[in-house]
Amino acid sequence: MTINAFINRLEITIFRHRLFVLVSFILLSLFLGFQASQIKLDASFTKNIPLNHEYMKTYLKHRENFGGANNVLISVCHQKGDIFNPEFFTALKGVHDQLFFIPGVNRTQVKSLFSPSTRFVEVVEDGFAGGPVVPADFKADEHGLNIVKNNIEKAGIVGRIVADDYSCAMVKAILMEKNPNTGEKLDSIALASVLENDVRKPFEKGNITVHIIGFTKMVGDVAEGAKGVVTFFAVAIAITSIMVFLFSRSISLTILPIACSLIAVIWQMGLLSSLGFGLDPMSILVPFLVFAIGVSHGVQMINAIGKKVAQGLPTKDAAQFSFRSLIIPGGAALLSDTVGFITLLSIDIGIIRELAITASLGVAVIIFTNLLLLPVLISYLNLHKNGQTAQEKTATQSDKNSSLWRFMASFTQRGVATIILAITTLLFLLGYHYSQQLKIGELHAGAPALHEESRYNQDTFLITNRYAISVDYMSVIVETTANACTDTNVLKTMDDFQWRMENVQGVQSAVSLPSVMKVINAGYYEGNLKWRIISPNQFALAQALSNVPSSTGLLNNECSVMPIILFLKDHKAETIDRVVEQAKLNISQLNNDLLTFKLASGPIGVMGATNEAVAEAQLPMMIYVYAAVIILCLISFRSVRATISVVVPLFVVSTLAQWLMTALDIGLTVSTLPVIALGVGIGVDYGIYILSTMSVKLRDGLSLNDAYLEALYERGSAVLITGITLAIGVSTWFFSDLKFQVDMGILLTFMFLVNMLAAVTVLPAIASFLWKTEK
Repeated sequence: MTINAFINRLEITIFRHRLFVLVSFILLSLFLGFQASQIKLDASFTKNIPLNHEYMKTYLKHRENFGGANNVLISVCHQKGDIFNPEFFTALKGVHDQLFFIPGVNRTQVKSLFSPSTRFVEVVEDGFAGGPVVPADFKADEHGLNIVKNNIEKAGIVGRIVADDYSCAMVKAILMEKNPNTGEKLDSIALASVLENDVRKPFEKGNITVHIIGFTKMVGDVAEGAKGVVTFFAVAIAITSIMVFLFSRSISLTILPIACSLIAVIWQMGLLSSLGFGLDPMSILVPFLVFAIGVSHGVQMINAIGKKVAQGLPTKDAAQFSFRSLIIPGGAALLSDTVGFITLLSIDIGIIRELAITASLGVAVIIFTNLLLLPVLISYLNLHKNGQTAQEKTATQSDKNSSLWRFMASFTQRGVATIILAITTLLFLLGYHYSQQLKIGELHAGAPALHEESRYNQDTFLITNRYAISVDYMSVIVETTANACTDTNVLKTMDDFQWRMENVQGVQSAVSLPSVMKVINAGYYEGNLKWRIISPNQFALAQALSNVPSSTGLLNNECSVMPIILFLKDHKAETIDRVVEQAKLNISQLNNDLLTFKLASGPIGVMGATNEAVAEAQLPMMIYVYAAVIILCLISFRSVRATISVVVPLFVVSTLAQWLMTALDIGLTVSTLPVIALGVGIGVDYGIYILSTMSVKLRDGLSLNDAYLEALYERGSAVLITGITLAIGVSTWFFSDLKFQVDMGILLTFMFLVNMLAAVTVLPAIASFLWKTEK
């Protein structure tokens, strides 16, 4: 059976059994609507990292001993004076205790001034003496506060647990992967709410302020900001409805495509819920894109039906004809979108793979809701009354002879086409040149998903400014033999690596077991700096090691694994790249039979792995996306010329989008990488619709100029209104509370508009050199 025969049989079956089709859609929509109501926001730390990357294998292997990157830092501050007053210590104790008992917090890793593991050591006449910084019998009176102040100075925790200016103190915790009470995966969004309502709000009063940062809190703030997506969705529906009404001049033809697009969103959400997926805050924008894509195809359908009704066909016949004529180009465009999104599955990052599944499901169901259900619904309307009026005929003829369409049809003339292609080539070369400067990773301080003025980022800046350590740190893991903590050669090699890395631009400081043992060793000699060395004597090393608290996280129980913690000034892409590059160089020089340096744990280790995964995925993703588009175009048009005409403008626009990212200082990250694929997938629709009509007219014997003029008449208005409507809809994202949504809005607005312009200018210009322009 040929494709045309199959389409004819499908058309007859659907429109002969319209009632059955409608009842089936109603029942499916009710079921999937119920399923959609069960969907929940779902955020997980491990979804945001490439678990199969070598850094992350090291991170996961040693997470139990040294904690991971999913931590919480809470800085309790006193706005007036220092921390040595009863009000502050009452609040700090409350925060510590509250955090300690939250399910999902690793209680053995909660650290603050009140932790028994926070100890001081001092040199006395008999050797060393020490104890908890906050004694068990501590009272927040003048005497007790003076004791604690002295102990803090002896413990050397100023800048780490206590702020440099004594205005704040830190409570740190490592989070588990699962909730110990339920055994289920830790709900980051729910935990963020607990941190806000049970930790910050009860203790942030009077002169006390509480500042919370960490992946979980960031995700919670992103989820809170994502609630604004509902508002943007409502605005988009309103704008789209107005634009569709201005285009169709019919309330019914406005309501139906909007309704079918909303049904597509309901089906998408219901299918996700049925498959066991939640909706991550980072992919919560996808339903809007599904709605927008659905409307764009719906506009093509009502445009085609409206044209046929204007020519005198009854509504049912017009709907059948439009279904038959649009199912192949529309299906090809939507399959291109779907396959393009599926290629994102090649990226080994959970959040991107979930986005791929979410987008693919949403676009796939549009084939049913907007190419099948919509014409069936319209076939029940009575748009045609007693043939075409003289006024309608005049309007139709005027539309065909529109000066705009005549002007645009001139793009197929060799002279005009040469100018267009010359400008396009120049823009492409400029875009390609500047796109090479596109950076992988985050380019700004603070959490990139949120605006700089957000509470989370302001908390981050406060902690960074008031403490000597950075919240951006990376742990290089040293794997060696058991009891290597007293092996001089192992410790000296680690110390050499630490010294080299401390001299790398971007590294603020570093700490490791050897650096701590050197300080302790000097303590045995009255703190003389000459003795701040790795002793060649194994007994001296054992003596120093005995004074290193096990809670420091600088060694495991067997003394076979030891991290070297590097504190960086920020997490900008260039800083991470420089530090990782130097670390790899030093590792290659210092690895030996005794020990192995392995990258990397900590937040910077995660970012470094993610940046490398994004960099590795960039080119393959684009190859997969364009390969999918090319194959589907070849299948649809059975023409290399048509495929070239559709794909080349898309590639030019993709390159220009990367130039725009460079110009606007937007890095290629987990949130922006999929936008390029989304832009290509959605942008191909314009070219396919225009070229499908052109191909038919060219086969009928029309000249290229006339064929393009007919395509503009049949599809031009719908393509222009779709591009403008989509662009206006996503441009509302510029006002979002989420920085990544603003970035996505800018890029998608650009790609929607420029892909539309390229389809109506560059495509016919390319066609003029691939087809003969004369009759």
